[in-house]
Amino acid sequence: APAAADLKVCNASGARIGLSLGYQDRDGWVTEGWWNISSQSCETLMKGGVPSRFIYVYAVDYDRGGEWAGTNYMCTQEKTFAIRGVQDCQRRGMKRTGFFEVDTGDARDWTIRLTDPEDAKVR
Repeated sequence: APAAADLKVCNASGARIGLSLGYQDRDGWVTEGWWNISSQSCETLMKGGVPSRFIYVYAVDYDRGGEWAGTNYMCTQEKTFAIRGVQDCQRRGMKRTGFFEVDTGDARDWTIRLTDPEDAKVR
């Protein structure tokens, strides 16, 4: 049997997080959310392979506040969503949110690991 090709997120932080993803498929840009991921656990968010080389991630820390964010702006909403397009978010009644980019290269199977900020420091 062929190996599984999935997109996973591991929450290595000390808090529960809410996570949304952005990516480009054959029909254009898509953002989806929210996945709730417990502290110290992993979730498979997409089965059957990474949809595109670049995946965009935005996550919020439910317990302590804070976020994992970036400068790639896409549309989100407060409740569960699947949104087509990244333009005119506010005009369309959505939030404009900054996602960080993950380059998966040519991999079909990828795991994104989110850590506490203090764990990310170079020593």
